[in-house]
Order: sequence, then structure tokens, then C-alpha cells
Amino acid sequence: MKRLLAALAAASLLGACAAPSSPRWLLETGSALDAWREAYLNGDDRAASHELALARREVGRTGDAIQMARVELSVCAAQAASLAAAGCPGFPPLAADAGAAERAYAAWLNGEPVSPGLLPASQRPAAQSGQSADLAAIADPLSRLLAASMLRLQGRLPDDAHAIAIDTAAALGWRRPLLAWLAADRERLLAHGETASAAERQRRIERIVASGSR
Repeated sequence: MKRLLAALAAASLLGACAAPSSPRWLLETGSALDAWREAYLNGDDRAASHELALARREVGRTGDAIQMARVELSVCAAQAASLAAAGCPGFPPLAADAGAAERAYAAWLNGEPVSPGLLPASQRPAAQSGQSADLAAIADPLSRLLAASMLRLQGRLPDDAHAIAIDTAAALGWRRPLLAWLAADRERLLAHGETASAAERQRRIERIVASGSR
């Protein structure tokens, strides 16, 4: 559940999780969401689908639009960090009753300009400067990948930041974002005529894919 807070700065959701007296729905939601995230980032779609359904069911018990929105936004943040489609289709039905912070975060995930002060602290460097050094300084790996992906969506990602994203995903063994960022960097290198480096990226992709089929 800590990564949910890192992504959303949703203190109430994590704070309750840390207490032994937390209600069961909150503990179950946090546990399922953490399991979903690991399965999704590792490319295990079957397990991810099961855990996400459980997280949605548990948080849905409350009917609380803010808590439900935070789950949806956390899911969309991990998907965006893996260079999946922008936006968050699960959020609009909840938007009217969600908070200003959730609406700002949804806009950020959609690639829209957002005042940095409305974003979680981990995303503000990307919104403000977008420099590679600022990305590298983001402590949480998933937040770092998300910030890089948002800069890419906005056309502001520095060329050398691709290596930061690749190294971040590789260090955690996150297969899905690693493959996505390697492919994105391969296309960037090809566009710049750097065919040898692009070929190296392709060989690395093939090794990762082959390792998953053993």
C-alpha cells in the first residue's frame, strides 16, 4: 500500500492500513492492490486480473468515491509508468464525488497541464522542470517511471532519461515496463539514426522475452 501513497499522496488510505485496528476492507484493498501491482509490473496478467477484481470489490464496499478513485488512479499510474495508454477510464464515473487532488492527478495522467502544487510531491519535479537529474532523484521507483512517462507523453522527456527509466525497471525486475521502455528507446535511437544502439536494445528485448518462455 505504500506505493499507492507514493503515487497519490493519499494519506488517509495508507494511514489506516498501518493501524492494527484498520477495517478489513481497507486491509484487503491494500493487500490486493499491492499484489496486483507486482503481478502487473511482472507481466502476470492472470494474477493481476484476479487481484484487481478483489481490490475493487473490497473498496467498493464503502461506496466512497474518493477511496475508489484512489484505487483506480493507482492502477492507471502503474499502467502509465509502463507506457500503456494515457488516461484513466475508471476515474470519470467517480470524478464528480472525488476530491480536487484526485481530479488533478487524473488530469496529469491524461497528459494535461496541471499546477505542480496540486500533484504528489514525487511528480512535481517532472511538472516543473522535467530535467533528468530531477527524475533520477525521485526515490520511489514507480513514481520515477511515472514521471518519466508523463514527460514523454508531453514531449518533454530528455533523451538521456530513457536510460534512467530502463535502469529503474531493470533493477526491480519489472518485466512489463522494462520491455516498454526498451522498445520506446529503440524507436528513439532508430529515429536518430543510431542503428547499432537500437539493435542492442532489440537484442535485450529478445533476451527478456525468451527468458519468460522458459
